[in-house]
Amino acid sequence: MWQTLARKIEARWYAPRPYAALMPLALVFRAIVSTRRGLYTRGVLSPRRAGRPVLVVGNITVGGSGKTPLVIALVARLAERGLKAGVVARGYGGQAAHYPLRVEATSDPRQTGDEPVLIAQRTGAPVVVAPDRVAAARALCEAHPEVDILLADDGLQHYRLARDGEIAVRDATRGYGNGWMLPAGPLREPVSRLRAVDIEAVHGDSADYRLTLDGAYRLCDGQTAALSDFADGPVHAVAGIGDPARFFSALEAAGLTLDRHPMPDHHAYQPHDLTFADDRPVLMTEKDAIKCRGMQDTRLWAVPARAKLAAGFAARVDGLIDRLLEHSPEKRR
Repeated sequence: MWQTLARKIEARWYAPRPYAALMPLALVFRAIVSTRRGLYTRGVLSPRRAGRPVLVVGNITVGGSGKTPLVIALVARLAERGLKAGVVARGYGGQAAHYPLRVEATSDPRQTGDEPVLIAQRTGAPVVVAPDRVAAARALCEAHPEVDILLADDGLQHYRLARDGEIAVRDATRGYGNGWMLPAGPLREPVSRLRAVDIEAVHGDSADYRLTLDGAYRLCDGQTAALSDFADGPVHAVAGIGDPARFFSALEAAGLTLDRHPMPDHHAYQPHDLTFADDRPVLMTEKDAIKCRGMQDTRLWAVPARAKLAAGFAARVDGLIDRLLEHSPEKRR
């Protein structure tokens, strides 16, 4: 019942008007958010430095907007420039016994959250999670003095962590919805917050960056396949991300015929979630696959997505990194 109600409310986030009953709550939430931010901007509360320049990649909405693939691409971009990045995150959904917690490619996502494991797996960069991102950042810097810059995956609203640059991601299709704050709309902060960020990065086709699908690999043995190998018949497509339709549409654009199976974001998969009435292949996002890699099921395939930066956007990012490293109190080069 609650999931059905939540889906109905979320659908109204992207309709012209929200539920009227939620508007007063949204106004209260906006006042709380504005008051909290004001405490930091006026110096009543003081952000804490991490020991390295910090670049936050976040958004002002809830739900997926393509942040994590961008963080992965930025780690690679920095490496091309001879700079070593570390990544800090909250570790949403993780239930670790202690924090800060170092994340490896083989870490259990039930402890660390799924996205940090994906970042560690794809980049090899040091990754540390903790609900207190300041603690995560300082632990990473202490353990990895060779790191030049910290990327914060999400955390635009975690003002306790001092930052030297901010990139706010917007999904080109969903945008900012109806423009209302939670719970009447999808906004965690008002749109006016964007005036303070360094770059607003639009994710989508013909935008600042887009996600491309790189084929697939089978979870049980790592065997690879082209997406065209799945075009002969319908496949099951599973996505437990902020916007499952984005993954499904990308597969269909690659010529596949799908039975769509949207799941809640950060869904903790069990084998019965992937048991269907046939033995057709099951394609899922790599974020979902992180939580299914122990399942010895030859039907399960992961489909990696990579962020491809537009030339103009990449130049803006390079300029931001140059300014960040030059003017940060903790500049390394």
